[in-house]
Amino acid sequence: MKNLTFLTAGAATQDIFLSHSPEFVPVCENPEDCFFNIPLGAKINVNKIDFATGGGATNAATTFARNGHHALFMGAIGRDPAGAFVIDGLDKEGIDTSYLSYNARFNTGVSVLLLAPNGERTILTYRGASTHYRTSDFDLSRVEKIDWLYISSLNGHFEILDPLFRSAKEKGAKIAFNPGKSELAKPEKLKPLLADVEILIVNKEEAQQIVSGDTCEELLMRARNFCPVVVITDGANGAWAIDRGIMVKAGLYDDSESVDRTGAGDSFGSGFTLKYASGASLKDSVHFASANASSVVAQIGAKAGILNADSVKLDPMDIKTWSIK
Repeated sequence: MKNLTFLTAGAATQDIFLSHSPEFVPVCENPEDCFFNIPLGAKINVNKIDFATGGGATNAATTFARNGHHALFMGAIGRDPAGAFVIDGLDKEGIDTSYLSYNARFNTGVSVLLLAPNGERTILTYRGASTHYRTSDFDLSRVEKIDWLYISSLNGHFEILDPLFRSAKEKGAKIAFNPGKSELAKPEKLKPLLADVEILIVNKEEAQQIVSGDTCEELLMRARNFCPVVVITDGANGAWAIDRGIMVKAGLYDDSESVDRTGAGDSFGSGFTLKYASGASLKDSVHFASANASSVVAQIGAKAGILNADSVKLDPMDIKTWSIK
């Protein structure tokens, strides 16, 4: 397998998980409307705390690095204990942090996650340096060569995304894009960027903010008018993908109950990109992506369960394939 260089750009955070509390039991008025009932002024006992790193770009970089590729992270942190924690975690994974930037005004992004027993969570987020980006934070002229640019959300900074995409194309790199809600909220600015994108990764609701359609199949067929490879996840219904000649529908890799759903989307998107960029078929790429996401949600944190090159053989799963015109 050829060793590739993946540059990931986007958020880096410290994540603090609070769990095993008798108060963290969801109260549900109906299956779609659940919440924690925590009174104002209450002091809640928590019996477990976990520290981890998060952020879409660092999560993706971990998938690439653990599978033997050269992973570079580009983003912004503060000069603070949370930033030092992030760098230490990336260094342990062998991820190149020489291109990250420091923000003198804002602290490193931090999230506190209140975990329910079913793996769902409420997230308290301070985005800090991971939202107050500067164009200089993403200067590709500093990078000699990259094969792929993997972009997670840049919090709607289209003035950065546009030149970043152009620079990547000038360097001969392909682009995988997992836009966030700030990019999706402005489809008139997002759609022109997709002309430079090789792989678009979204969930069903996000896809419906880009193109019209009620089913994943309809959304895939319309979204591929913007870029050649489209991946759509649909929660418990599995995932769909399409490229220049094939459409794939996959069920769930594992229907076991989740421990923590943090990082599920990042692990799926980066897992798919890893395999597809390495020459795997659309079907095999979705298979690995599903396994990667399933492994991640079985543990606390966005990175602990990410598969590596020495992972055991994947279990079989239900994947259907069609040829398309």
